Amino acid sequence: MNQNLAILLIPVAYLIGSISFAVVVSKCMQLPDPHSYGSGNPGATNVLRTGNKLAAVLTLLGDALKGFIAVMLARILLGDESLSSTLGSWVLCGVVIAVFLGHLFPIFHGFKGGKGVATACGILFGINWVLGIATLGTWVIVATFMRYSSLAALSAAIFGPIYFVFLFGLQPMGVALLVVSLLLIWRHKSNIQNLLNGTESRIGSKSKS
Repeated sequence: MNQNLAILLIPVAYLIGSISFAVVVSKCMQLPDPHSYGSGNPGATNVLRTGNKLAAVLTLLGDALKGFIAVMLARILLGDESLSSTLGSWVLCGVVIAVFLGHLFPIFHGFKGGKGVATACGILFGINWVLGIATLGTWVIVATFMRYSSLAALSAAIFGPIYFVFLFGLQPMGVALLVVSLLLIWRHKSNIQNLLNGTESRIGSKSKS
């Protein structure tokens, strides 16, 4: 692919990431704006607080798929679906960071985005399915036993880059994933404080009226 055209994949990835499925699904299912209740975060966990499990699942799948699609689209257009060389591609690294930033700061929704857990998961599956399963497994284990979505997300954010290095060694993509990990942890700073204070909401708890 022509290098000048390849660069365009980065802003395209940002636009894909800017589609907030929490907002889209809530509007389609006539639910309250996810910014207006609970944590105010437009993500699957907050949508679940409405009691509508289908809406939460659709939000989760949509946010994950956009990360997966952005990465896979870039891999296909860069001409290396096997990742034998694109792990060192700064364009693919830029796509990974751009789609994640799009979710955090969506241009279509006043730059008020989610925390990026599902999108990060989709990115990891787009890079390698083993990497995705390992990181998702970490989330599931922590979430199941501790029932804190934020703690599970923080654990997955820490272990994701570690799993990548274990699978692929030191690669430029590892730096991109570290940036995503640090951004995800930063977006959970209020949750970290709540966890320390013992006031963090558990998975499945409904927002107080």
